[in-house]
Amino acid sequence: MRDNVQLACGECKRRNYTATRNKKKQSERLEVKKYCKFCRRHTVHKEVK
Repeated sequence: MRDNVQLACGECKRRNYTATRNKKKQSERLEVKKYCKFCRRHTVHKEVK
């Protein structure tokens, strides 16, 4: 039931990470603060299609 999703940097829009989430229990998009190696700092990463 868990689906793989990609996380993209909020600033440079590059897809850096993958994560899993249960779409039945969590309807809104995933948002996590993670390190972006392209921006070289911690930024908000959001779920993309």
